[in-house]
Amino acid sequence: MSKKLKWGVSVIAALLALMLGYIAAGPYLAINGIHNVVASGQYGELWRFIDFDQLRSSLRPQIQERIARGIMGHTGTSQGAKAIGEVTAMIADPAIDAMVSPQGIATLLEGSAFGNRVRGIVNEQGQAQATDPLKGAATHFESPSLFTATAANAEGKPVVFEFRRSGLTWKLAGLRLPEN
Repeated sequence: MSKKLKWGVSVIAALLALMLGYIAAGPYLAINGIHNVVASGQYGELWRFIDFDQLRSSLRPQIQERIARGIMGHTGTSQGAKAIGEVTAMIADPAIDAMVSPQGIATLLEGSAFGNRVRGIVNEQGQAQATDPLKGAATHFESPSLFTATAANAEGKPVVFEFRRSGLTWKLAGLRLPEN
């Protein structure tokens, strides 16, 4: 093998390794980006790290199923499935839109700061301490395009944050709520 060919192969291998390293670090960069945007209060920038449309699509069936179960639990199964579905959509859609908005995501991630403020847990500056739910999350790649971060909610049940890759970028695109 000629010296130029060896050098070319080495350069290509190095570039490939750098690209794979960047892709592997991508979900962690997205998590850090979300944390930094929320900490700075610039919620309008969350679009850089969150795919709001996919996140809504991920949450909609979970929320609707919970609402339908609640309605059926109170009314019995005598109500028509169509009527329950219509009521469920009417209730769920505004709630999902509020949850999956820049302010809703910020509230989700800062929710523990509110709870700490109520309980009087503050830092040296007298501000409520925010805890990042993704900070101690168990993380792993489920596939080359799906990365999950699992954290416990206030009741200790697992909430799974799904990050999906599109090209070289990763965004929060799904949320698996804990079973009731």
